[in-house]
Amino acid sequence: MRVQICAVGRLRGGPEKALIDDYVTRFERTGRGLGLTALSVVEVEDKKGGGMEAEAALLERALPKGCVLVCLDERGRVESSPQFAERLAGWRDTGAQDVAFVIGGADGIAPSLRSRAAHSVSFGKMVWPHMLVRVMLSEQLYRAASILAGAPYHRE
Repeated sequence: MRVQICAVGRLRGGPEKALIDDYVTRFERTGRGLGLTALSVVEVEDKKGGGMEAEAALLERALPKGCVLVCLDERGRVESSPQFAERLAGWRDTGAQDVAFVIGGADGIAPSLRSRAAHSVSFGKMVWPHMLVRVMLSEQLYRAASILAGAPYHRE
């Protein structure tokens, strides 16, 4: 199963990019034997300033056809890392080819796209900068793969 992070905004260089690249590499190394074949980050940017609906249209075009759509949203479900890993494994085990995690821009994700999501995840009641959420999500995806692999990275 391929995993994609679809995000609004461009992340040039810097510490966030380095962390994401590191977790993507770790995820792919750990997930390969688990049927988690790839993790990619796709960025979209609304240069015309059309707001959430314009961003949603760009995100929609970036989504793999037939993917399981997951929104990162403050109204989403707060899960433990093992619960998140189980959910990822469940999608894989039911034959999903692609899972796409969507991270909106500064104003969030348009309701039209959010309503289509199979699942919505929250990293707590606090609002996080969307660039930092990418790092947090890539780490949690790697952590999920390591939990599924029985690796010692996650300690309870």
